[in-house]
Amino acid sequence: MTKEFKALVVNKTDEDFSVNVESLSFNDLPEGDVTIRVHYSSVNYKDGLASIPNGKIVQSYPFVPGIDLAGTVVSSDDDRYQEGDEVVVTSYELGVSHYGGYSEYARVPGDWVVPLPENMSLKEAMAFGTAGFTAALSVHRLEESGVTPEDGTILVTGATGGVGSMAVSMLAKRGYHVTASTGKESEHEYLKTLGSEEIISREEVTPEKIRPIGKQKWAGVVDPVGGKTLASVLSNTKYGGAVAVSGLTAGVEVPTTVFPFILRGVNLLGIDSVYCPKDLREKLWKRMAADLKPDDLGEIENEVTLKELPDTLSDILQGKVRGRTVVNILS
Repeated sequence: MTKEFKALVVNKTDEDFSVNVESLSFNDLPEGDVTIRVHYSSVNYKDGLASIPNGKIVQSYPFVPGIDLAGTVVSSDDDRYQEGDEVVVTSYELGVSHYGGYSEYARVPGDWVVPLPENMSLKEAMAFGTAGFTAALSVHRLEESGVTPEDGTILVTGATGGVGSMAVSMLAKRGYHVTASTGKESEHEYLKTLGSEEIISREEVTPEKIRPIGKQKWAGVVDPVGGKTLASVLSNTKYGGAVAVSGLTAGVEVPTTVFPFILRGVNLLGIDSVYCPKDLREKLWKRMAADLKPDDLGEIENEVTLKELPDTLSDILQGKVRGRTVVNILS
């Protein structure tokens, strides 16, 4: 193995904050059972926060962000993984308190590692990444709560983002009638390509005045937005329906009442992809290579290099990124 390798390093001192591609050595890597040659990573909103001085993600500096990675095992003290195995790592402390995927090499605990499923490439795994896994977990929880395609329309909020784009495509493939919500009129054709039957504006989903209990519109909702949007979709969910919430881009305060829950039996499903149990995690990755694998995965992802990454991290915080961005660590 090479003595030095490239990584994107963020550093913060009393006087300065920097985001640069730098040379590291294996001695710089944190402790772990499995060392991986990283082929691809991806860009998530949390990664964008890690790249700014007040993002409240990184706990100590210098640091290598990147909450996702896919690559090949180069050495392992864990009997479950051997040299040459293709693997995926997402969530847990990766890219938060443990050096992440924006590096040519990574070392992680064996319990964080998932074998790359059959019928999925390393690049495809990062086209999914945490956002795709979160979407898959949201679909799984809706199905688990009893929401079927026959029950009616499923709403996806923030539909042009990573979780939203994946959820639209996954739900459409599963036979659901999908309505997508977005604030970007220019992306309507993109959402139709992914399988959305209707597209509505952000304002239609979240009006100025949110009724405690509104019309019954949605059999289920995938909501990576939160805030007032979550309050609004809860009030418009059908009797016995469910809302899977996974994000907070619209804020953490939810101005709702108990009425959707006690008058309509609406289920609020919290989606936590970070500490999802390993058995369910592996089950969902296998589904993402099968019945939840979008036919149009190439439409959802685009690719950047490690050198181009800082600009992309800035873009995702400004809402300028559509779908998923894969980082080619090898290029």
